[in-house]
Amino acid sequence: MYVKSFVVGGAGFIGSHLVDRLLADGEPVDVVDDLSGGSLANLADARSVGGSLKIHHLDAATAETGSLLGMREPDVVYHLAAIPRRASSPVTMAAALTTTVALLDAVRAHRIAKVVVALPATALYGRPASRDLPLKEQPLEPRGLRGVIARATVDLLTTYRETDAVEFTVLALSTVYGPRQRPDGGVVAALADAAAAGRAPAITGDGRQTRDLLFVDDAVDALVRAGTRGSGLVVNVGTGVQTAVRDIWTLLPGGGAEPLKAPSRPDELQRFAVSPVRARIHLGWSPWTAVADGLREVR
Repeated sequence: MYVKSFVVGGAGFIGSHLVDRLLADGEPVDVVDDLSGGSLANLADARSVGGSLKIHHLDAATAETGSLLGMREPDVVYHLAAIPRRASSPVTMAAALTTTVALLDAVRAHRIAKVVVALPATALYGRPASRDLPLKEQPLEPRGLRGVIARATVDLLTTYRETDAVEFTVLALSTVYGPRQRPDGGVVAALADAAAAGRAPAITGDGRQTRDLLFVDDAVDALVRAGTRGSGLVVNVGTGVQTAVRDIWTLLPGGGAEPLKAPSRPDELQRFAVSPVRARIHLGWSPWTAVADGLREVR
């Protein structure tokens, strides 16, 4: 099926891999990115393979982006910049929500068929008890400011769907990792950077805290499927398997040095994983990359 896609944040880690996949599927793609967190270098492969790719250095909150949506008339808008990874202040987080409002209003005005939004699952579900893992799509319980903005994003999408028939799917992504991730992009990226440099990493606490590691290709497959499925839903996308931080280090190529111990962060989750059951039912998606295999691809 011929689908035109519009990727906000397409020069970022996940966004650039999504662009690669869409182009490989033969679909025309417009990328909108202000390059505050992404890089054109991430799109080097996409630019070299040809295909219908247009890159727009724009802030997604501007009227120019709204006009571009009306001109390009995409079938699906992928919003991968709803929660900036490196947002350092409440003002920055509030600006991200403002961007989402502006983008949704442009989608409404130009009658775009579908919006797919990626949000961090760790921000949406508070501090779950170990007995409840892997988590199903339970009532949202935001954790910290990122969680408040994430839940507000879901509320906005629900409102636009009810009042203006804007269809959406929210993917609550577990800990995504893979090539092109910046060293400050997450636990796997930080440990991989230490392994590549041959230095011992600092691991907080005892290293037994767990995360649900999702390889970026698996995450991208869920995003693509959500372009035509799962409307009106929040869908968890993860493996359901917990991996301890200290085990990530031992599995990484070059991760042999004894880690340094660092104090636990006050807001750090101790255990986390999400259930992929709803994703299997509504998206026809399941993860396929084993952690050991995925970690060998990180560079």
